[in-house]
Amino acid sequence: METFKKITVETTVQAPVEKVWKYWTEPTHITKWNKASDDWHTPLAENDLRAGGKFLSRMEAKDDSFGFDFDGIYDEVKLHEVIAYTLGDGRKVKITFKAQENETEVIETFDAETENTIELQQQGWQAILDNFKKYVEQTTI
Repeated sequence: METFKKITVETTVQAPVEKVWKYWTEPTHITKWNKASDDWHTPLAENDLRAGGKFLSRMEAKDDSFGFDFDGIYDEVKLHEVIAYTLGDGRKVKITFKAQENETEVIETFDAETENTIELQQQGWQAILDNFKKYVEQTTI
């Protein structure tokens, strides 16, 4: 069994966990925040949020020069607490949601891949998480 280096990114969102969870998991919201930079977007998201359920986010450069499917199968889903999944290449991801009154800490730990540097992966995943935070805090339900 291959072992991967683990990378962690995190943020604190100024919103209750119910809103954070909804915006993290609903495809209509995922397509609005899931990008590392403004020249990328997620035109399609599908999510069957349950253990054994599948998810898919189609990520593409806006100039159509590159795109890929980010997909996997959920291993664990605990409402408002934990989402864990396995990506198509076998890497594991775990997201923890920690509610603290009217804010939520989101901690995402993932297995690094081997094509890009650890720093580049951490920066990319952190940028997506930062976009999520910005989207949640600027959007009303």
